[in-house]
Amino acid sequence: MKCQVCSAPASVHLTDIVGGKKREVHLCQKCAEEQNVVSLKSAFGLQSLLEGLLKVHVGTVGGPPAGVSCPSCGIKYKEFRSGGRLGCPADYDVFQQGLMPLLDRIHGATQHRGKRPCRQGSGHASLRHLIQLQRQLQGAVADERFEEAARLRDLIREEEREKAGQSGGDAGR
Repeated sequence: MKCQVCSAPASVHLTDIVGGKKREVHLCQKCAEEQNVVSLKSAFGLQSLLEGLLKVHVGTVGGPPAGVSCPSCGIKYKEFRSGGRLGCPADYDVFQQGLMPLLDRIHGATQHRGKRPCRQGSGHASLRHLIQLQRQLQGAVADERFEEAARLRDLIREEEREKAGQSGGDAGR
């Protein structure tokens, strides 16, 4: 292909799609630099390419300064952004300013909800209720409310029996 400006061999090829119409531009390096399409001084690494795309589509990525590092593992925010991996659980607190918008954009939420199979259905709610009863039982025992503790113990046993009866019926399948 030849440059559309000076007919030299084209080394920069751009494709632009606007309103469903495709437009291609072919330029040599010199003409591309003159039109500020590309600069020899800029490095065309994967990181710079991705940062450019993110800035165009998402805006400037916020977060802690690149030099901020975790006191526990020593990883820097810049290393996390370039590698995509955190070093330890403390990083969630140290890099919170940059992580929260990122997690919200990727997962649609910033609070972990856990995983459960679709077929689990309402069993999840009963398990959560059972855990809540066990916590109430521990609190009643700690506060020496033994009558309340006995009532909660009986409720827990009843729910566990019901749960065992439900799962026992599935075992024969």
